[in-house]
Amino acid sequence: MTEQATGAHHPQPRARSVGQQPTITEHVTGAQSLIRSLEEVGADTVFGIPGGAILPAYDPLMDSSKVRHVLVRHEQGAGHAATGYAQATGRVGVCMATSGPGATNLVTPIADAHMDSVPLVAITGQVASKAIGTDAFQEADICGITMPITKHNFLVTKAEDIPGTIAEAFHIAATGRPGPVLVDIAKDALQARTTFVWPPTMDLPGYRPVTKPHAKQIREAARLITQARRPVLYVGGGVLKAGATAELRVLAELTGAPVTTTLMALGAFPDSHPLHVGMPGMHGAVAAVTALQKADLIVALGARFDDRVTGRLDSFAPYAKIVHADIDPAEIGKNRAADVPIVGDAREVIADLIVAVQAEHEEGHVGDYAQWWEILGRWRETYPLGYDLPDDGSLSPQQVIERIGRLAPEGTVYAAGVGQHQMWAAHYLPFEKPATWLNSGGAGTMGYAVPAAMGAKAGLPDRTVWAIDGDGCFQMTNQELVTCALNNIPIKVAVINNGALGMVRQWQTLFYNQRYSNTVLHSGPEADAAATSRGTRVPDFVKLAEAMGCVGLRCEDPADLDAVIAKANAINDRPVVVDFIVHEDAMVWPMVAAGTSNDEILAARGVRPDFGDTEDD
Repeated sequence: MTEQATGAHHPQPRARSVGQQPTITEHVTGAQSLIRSLEEVGADTVFGIPGGAILPAYDPLMDSSKVRHVLVRHEQGAGHAATGYAQATGRVGVCMATSGPGATNLVTPIADAHMDSVPLVAITGQVASKAIGTDAFQEADICGITMPITKHNFLVTKAEDIPGTIAEAFHIAATGRPGPVLVDIAKDALQARTTFVWPPTMDLPGYRPVTKPHAKQIREAARLITQARRPVLYVGGGVLKAGATAELRVLAELTGAPVTTTLMALGAFPDSHPLHVGMPGMHGAVAAVTALQKADLIVALGARFDDRVTGRLDSFAPYAKIVHADIDPAEIGKNRAADVPIVGDAREVIADLIVAVQAEHEEGHVGDYAQWWEILGRWRETYPLGYDLPDDGSLSPQQVIERIGRLAPEGTVYAAGVGQHQMWAAHYLPFEKPATWLNSGGAGTMGYAVPAAMGAKAGLPDRTVWAIDGDGCFQMTNQELVTCALNNIPIKVAVINNGALGMVRQWQTLFYNQRYSNTVLHSGPEADAAATSRGTRVPDFVKLAEAMGCVGLRCEDPADLDAVIAKANAINDRPVVVDFIVHEDAMVWPMVAAGTSNDEILAARGVRPDFGDTEDD
């Protein structure tokens, strides 16, 4: 596994110390300085759309042999593409837009990247510095707008500040807890003459992320692990961000503790490993959800005790002591008090834990989890993930996704939209390696899949990339298929077409007496909302795909399923869209209803598991 494929950290921009002479000095415009800065920090791909305020930057961009610009069809697509690029490659994703509406169209992907800790640099043009604050044409205070959803942002009004700002932006985005950084550059700063100096002097006196954990806390965590009778390793996306998957496997196998991987951590630990008990959460595996609930020790590694994992917080894991390790001290104790708080990079934390646990073993302190594994084994055997095929012979959405995973080439990267198809993809796709699963976990952004897949494919052109999308999500950002077709980015898109906003419809079925208010996509408002669907037909996704320069396929018969998927896999010179017409009444199970305790998990509709054999003693 290469460093790129594991999503590991990459070298950051060099900083020049006081008295050190620069290695590069050039007389340029501010716009040229921007492009040269991007080249020097190693940016190779920028997703964006030009406009008035950012236009000066696009002229020298045309001359760059190192930075590829991908002209998207909507700025939201640029932001999600940069996120997909970053998640797949481990490098900082870059998007660019003009002032006003161009910049505000980036707000959703910036918020999405912030929630999921994705290293992103968003560069926006701004009106001339003297016009700022005058409500000039296409002026928006994008720094003020994005302040709550960026790790940091900059307003640049002087050309000489551009190199240092870009270096600092990339450094901040990629170090510590990764996240989005916005750089807003006034048009006159781009037009002014300046001297490009590299490497610049970075001045970030208040930014010193703690990466090395405290040895005393590590020793205490190791002691608790060996003393526990029902421990669980609760693994979050921070483990992937830190490139710590190899260390995680060593720790898991050393301790013998069960491992749960959150929606953001799928692939951090192999699904097929016997220590893996599944994904926790509202729609997590019964064994994973209940393992956390009944544990006497939870070791949280790069996870944040999200509400979708904990269920009703005051009832979550009532018997458990908590070891919480995170690079961001603000996360520790935010939702659940930690008995052993550890601030540090996940890779260093886990590496030190391995040494500390080995020391405990050498002293004769070895955890005995045999009885715990007997219980977990019964739960896994009694309540496995599964689904029923429709009685009417139509396609099952779970079967479609499962077969895509089985037939996909080795190393395929999957990007999912948000909703039922996202959860089915999490359940039924194979996740054996890191950086193979991209999704909008924290924000839950519909429309994420297609542009994110585009970004992943741009960053990893030799890998197959499948977007698993719903017919609702697909209609939000499918215009980026034009971008893919014109830029030789041949992604594959599976539209799980049930003719409805599926997850919302499921809630209406379960909690709103089957009153399907405004969730039907296959017909207009005058039609019977309860009428049987054969998928969304307006628009016709096959014709739409063909109109956008893609291959369009449709599958409605289970007998054709494997052949259609194989045909899609064989096409690598153009994007492919497959319209899978699936049964509309399929639901995502297991499920913990929002606001309820994880103890109330349902394995299937009307099936409440019995866990009476694990009361705390």
